[in-house]
Amino acid sequence: MAGRRRGWGAWRVRVVVLWLLVGSLGSLVACGGRSGTDTASADVRRLLDRRAAAVLDGDAPAYARTGAPAEFSRLRALPLAAWSYRLTALHRTEGGEATADVELSYRVEGIDRAPVKVGRTLSLTERGDGQWYVDADRPARKTGQQLWDQGTVEAVRGTHSLVLGVGQSPETLRRYAGLADRAVPAVTEAWGGAWTRRVVVLIPKSLEGMAGLLGSPASSYRGIAAVTTGETGGSVKAPADRIIVNPDAYGVLGDFGKQVVLTHETTHVATRTATTAATPLWLSEGYADWVGYRSTGRTAVQAAPELARVVASGETPDALPRDADFGFGGDGAKLAQAYEGGWLACRMIADRWGEVRLGEFYRAAGAHGKRAGAVEGAMEQVLGTTPAEFTALWREYLRDQLG
Repeated sequence: MAGRRRGWGAWRVRVVVLWLLVGSLGSLVACGGRSGTDTASADVRRLLDRRAAAVLDGDAPAYARTGAPAEFSRLRALPLAAWSYRLTALHRTEGGEATADVELSYRVEGIDRAPVKVGRTLSLTERGDGQWYVDADRPARKTGQQLWDQGTVEAVRGTHSLVLGVGQSPETLRRYAGLADRAVPAVTEAWGGAWTRRVVVLIPKSLEGMAGLLGSPASSYRGIAAVTTGETGGSVKAPADRIIVNPDAYGVLGDFGKQVVLTHETTHVATRTATTAATPLWLSEGYADWVGYRSTGRTAVQAAPELARVVASGETPDALPRDADFGFGGDGAKLAQAYEGGWLACRMIADRWGEVRLGEFYRAAGAHGKRAGAVEGAMEQVLGTTPAEFTALWREYLRDQLG
């Protein structure tokens, strides 16, 4: 075996030498030059490096020398620890123009544990001085916008939060920070565990702005006050989640409703690493609502009016809500019933088995890794029951609490 290794090594060296000779010959034939595309790619990479350095240095004139200067002012309030570009493809056209496919990598200072990476498409022009300039910088195809794509970003730091908004007054952003700062300790008290205990809240101008950040039609989120984006089951090295608010729907809520919604979304941030494909939505959404309502003193009828109406009519649901019942684009009443049903299932666990067991059940379900058998295993392991027995208890609990 040793002899074979020596033979392979010698053969590999000969291949390398041959490659070097061929490469040298090629260089001589090409008179030492590189292809135009290679040269342009190198020049564009240098352009992107200068542009990234200008962002991090807060150097507006240096940024302007790379092109598209108006974008710089939109970014100035964003507290950045890192910002870089990686050129993935360059498409040249006639007339000294090109389109660059770029991966933008950035990290918000004190928030992101790992870089956020997003695709961008840059329109470029090679001008008379032989330098490339950025004419436009936009999200890549089928990629959501970043907040600065929608206007100048304003930032407010809270004790446990960073609120970033476009088209919002500083007073409005400070109110959001106050809500977030109350939500974080409430979630920590209920969930405990190792989580960042900080949240990032994005406030676009409107529902359309929210949809733009999510890369989806506005109709998908009409009436939805807020959502949380993040990597389900993400490691502790994943970028921080973002809570994205729909100011149209959130704005019509009273102070109580606004706090419950933001506490609900903050719960998703805290539980993200324990939430996997094995976690049913009735549990993840129900648990977030349970934390949101936990210390409010609201009765079941007050917090679950749609389900109370159904139960009062004698039509108690036969089964726990399915994942499909949580779709944003369907019947609003049925969506409310799904959330309320999940909340009451978690509330029942806390009442019957205790709050600690509820958290253990959540973690056990997510730790299963795949959906099949996850709930069954967690119920047996943590609650000492079966899905059939649990469903019967839940239906009885609905009638008792809502009847």
